[in-house]
Amino acid sequence: MKLVTYLKHDHAQLAILVNGLLYDVDSLHPDLPVSMSMFLNYWEDVFPLAKAAEKRIIEGGIRNLSGTPFNEVSLLAPVPHPTSCRDGYAFRQHVAAARRNRKVEMIPEFDQYPIFYFTNHNSIQGPGDVYCMPDHFQKLDFELEAAIVINQPGRNIKAENADAYIAGLMIMNDLSARTLQMEEMKLNLGPAKGKDFATAIGPMLVTLDELEQYEIPCKQGHTGKTWNMKMTCKVNGIEVSSGNLGDMDWTFAEIIERCSYGVNLLPGDVIGSGTVGTGCFLELNGTGKFNDPNYQEQWLKEGDKIEMEITGLGILENNIVKEDSDFSLLEIKKM
Repeated sequence: MKLVTYLKHDHAQLAILVNGLLYDVDSLHPDLPVSMSMFLNYWEDVFPLAKAAEKRIIEGGIRNLSGTPFNEVSLLAPVPHPTSCRDGYAFRQHVAAARRNRKVEMIPEFDQYPIFYFTNHNSIQGPGDVYCMPDHFQKLDFELEAAIVINQPGRNIKAENADAYIAGLMIMNDLSARTLQMEEMKLNLGPAKGKDFATAIGPMLVTLDELEQYEIPCKQGHTGKTWNMKMTCKVNGIEVSSGNLGDMDWTFAEIIERCSYGVNLLPGDVIGSGTVGTGCFLELNGTGKFNDPNYQEQWLKEGDKIEMEITGLGILENNIVKEDSDFSLLEIKKM
């Protein structure tokens, strides 16, 4: 099932996407909620109702019900107001390439446990314009990722049970202002200002039952679901990144296990996969310079259009827009 949140009469409306048309869930059954937040909080009760309604739509069993074309609405983030947002570091290819490009050894701890950081859940957005301050344009970057959302409360969740806590998958663009990020990381704290201005998710949340056709065994020694789903990113129509979700070394189940250790996970918590190999300009520029010292770096700029696509999850489109402000943190540094 494909769950979409869109703007309807200035309010967020949850809908099911079927054959290019959106059907408001609360019009399909009186017990289905209008918002994704309510849907996730009552997942065990409402998911079967929504699946049954989806089946009736597909089979033509619901009369006098017209859908709204998907391409005619203003899309919001599938989960407009996450209770939290964590981002993992699950692709060894990306980590190894980034470290090689800096001429440092691969860190052995990567293979011992999955890690994550918290980002600003209040800066989550869906498709559309991404507003950036002047400092953000100092090495502005995309990061091609997938993300999950939690569908039930849990604490100390073991990896072998963790997939049951995943409502579905969606595309994530973990936008990054690299100059801000790198200066604060020198103090061994962060990332903070380099990350907290925008994280895009969307265009839909696809439930795990619909992704069964893409399931493959996880890597040896690991636990949890993995999917063979191609990941690409285009900037201004030119493909700059290509990978596969099946290349995740740490599974979402294993990331959930670590996230939930001694902590309550809640419905609506978003967890990203981390960047796929080749999935950002930081890595691509580093690899380019590693192979050719004269390589010309590329970063996002005002007016750029980013299109991220993952098999089965749709296309997430964002446009880079400059905010009407000249304020700069970099210019007010003391030295």
